[in-house]
Amino acid sequence: MEMDNAVKFFQGKTILITGATGFLAKVFVEKILRLQPNVNKLYLLVRASNNKSATQRLYDEIISTELFKILRSNWGSKFDALISSRVKAVAGDISFENLGLNDSELREEMRKKIQIIVNVAASTDFGERYDAALGINTFGAFNVLNFGKKCDKLKLFLHISTAYVCGEETGIILENGENLKRRNDVNIFEEKRLAEEQLSQLQNQCIPDKAITSSMKEFGLERAKMNGWPNTYVFTKAMGEMLLGKFKGDLPLVIIRPTIIASTYKQPFPGWIEGVRTIDVVLVNYGKGKLTCFPGNLNSALDVIPVDMVVNAMVVAMEVHYAQHQYSCETIYHVGTSSKNPLKFSDLRNVVHYYFTKNPWIDTNGQKVEVGKLIVVFYLINILCCQRFEKIYTNLNRRVKFILRLAEFYKPYSFFTGIFDDRNLEGLQRVAEERGIDLAEFNFDSRSIDWEDYIMNSHIPGLLNQGLL
Repeated sequence: MEMDNAVKFFQGKTILITGATGFLAKVFVEKILRLQPNVNKLYLLVRASNNKSATQRLYDEIISTELFKILRSNWGSKFDALISSRVKAVAGDISFENLGLNDSELREEMRKKIQIIVNVAASTDFGERYDAALGINTFGAFNVLNFGKKCDKLKLFLHISTAYVCGEETGIILENGENLKRRNDVNIFEEKRLAEEQLSQLQNQCIPDKAITSSMKEFGLERAKMNGWPNTYVFTKAMGEMLLGKFKGDLPLVIIRPTIIASTYKQPFPGWIEGVRTIDVVLVNYGKGKLTCFPGNLNSALDVIPVDMVVNAMVVAMEVHYAQHQYSCETIYHVGTSSKNPLKFSDLRNVVHYYFTKNPWIDTNGQKVEVGKLIVVFYLINILCCQRFEKIYTNLNRRVKFILRLAEFYKPYSFFTGIFDDRNLEGLQRVAEERGIDLAEFNFDSRSIDWEDYIMNSHIPGLLNQGLL
């Protein structure tokens, strides 16, 4: 049987992957190794004090995870040899120039060999301290780009962003940079200066580190909202995109903008997840009986996309754009579901209620937790209700405080009315078919998702399997 073009593409390729210990990057690495073990080298940039520590993190946090069980089973006793020959963990940090690569010999080796850079590194904490978020999401991306420009053989820079760089726009949101260009009044380097100045002032006050962190988090949210974004994460990711677009030069740039990333749909097996992702905070607390009401609009779509579909879109985009050698080109792809197969808030509520009614959570006392249907209330009404509580009680109880935190956290998503246009992604599918890419193996068509089956039989069981429920 002839090798698929996307699989064939990775044969002999040398790729740098940042953010290698993150959820998305792990699924990407596993996919490449499972389908094309003859990739030349995957350099995985890992935060560590030295390369030995980076290698330890590679095995402890990436290779040893359940995600790699199929690859491990396929290779048996030769698995370790595969990893050691094809994967190299590199100690570094994108917050620094030259990615913090202190080993000059290794840095030169990478500069001469790397053909593709996949920048996945990000701080996804919505309320991250401002200096840290700028260092990774904004200037970290800039540092990776600048390193890429020094690589002799680099043909493609693939950057993972987020669809929510659009802020709180409504209507059809196009796959281009126009929504960011309209906000060119943001002075990114001035934002960096302000963050450094704020940090310096706090440090000069000799206050505890915890207080500094809290203040820098508040400062990030303040700057984000002042500039028209709902939180620090999407604001700093948006500025990262702006820098890449402005300074990429003639380097082909592909930006993947996923929506809310969830567990695997099919590959390497259904339901693999790591950590409590965005929507899972609600699912976990609802299943445990800790959450009975939630702010939202039942008619809104919650734009969720399985992680393996994001990876498939990444892989196909890499093959297509590398082959076409579209220099000076910048292409953006939305990878989500709101355009073709939206998951309504009301449908999610019904499916989750059905699951936990059939499969109740067993608490620490061995008792089944009964759940009612989640009460979804309009945000403003919810806040008014909570304000009534405040008038009645001087100290809010823990549950009300928790709901208030969730309300603030999820407001940009549970009330989001935008629809992410994916015509570029549709075009990518057409080109992929023409190029002989197996779109069953590399499926990123959101219309194929059966939401009830996925949530009932993959996603929630995956949370249980990881001990997250």
